Amino acid sequence: MDLKEIQNLIKFVSNSGVAEVKLETGDIKITIRTTLEGNTPEITYVQQAPMQQALTQAAAPVAQAKETSVAAPTVADDNAKYVTIKSPMIGTFYRKPSPDKPSFIEVGSSIAKGDVLCVVEAMKLFNEIEAEISGKIVKILIDDMSPVEFDQPLFLVDPS
Repeated sequence: MDLKEIQNLIKFVSNSGVAEVKLETGDIKITIRTTLEGNTPEITYVQQAPMQQALTQAAAPVAQAKETSVAAPTVADDNAKYVTIKSPMIGTFYRKPSPDKPSFIEVGSSIAKGDVLCVVEAMKLFNEIEAEISGKIVKILIDDMSPVEFDQPLFLVDPS
């Protein structure tokens, strides 16, 4: 490795945003350390609030949490009778086989086991997601052309 290659490596490392690079080739060992602009120590200022103000601020979130926790179980109870179809992989969710074609299914569509519900594109491969149960589509939980995670809910199905 000559001096020009080492200089290019130093420039590359400093522009890449990496803090440290170690390179070993044959009998040469090179370690390049850079100081990143974002690695400056963070300074936190603490200011003491008056006691009465602190107590009223702490009580407000608790009251709001009690209100929201009461509303959540009713939604969960409504969805308990439905079966959730989840994404089997990470990728991009598509409701249509191609942009000029109609959607595979809509809310209210009846599906049978083996029907194609959507396509998930992963690494330039379009994977058809098929229904594992028969029923009626109650809700589509994700927008077309949105990224999906593994095991992310896609559809709610009423199996009855």
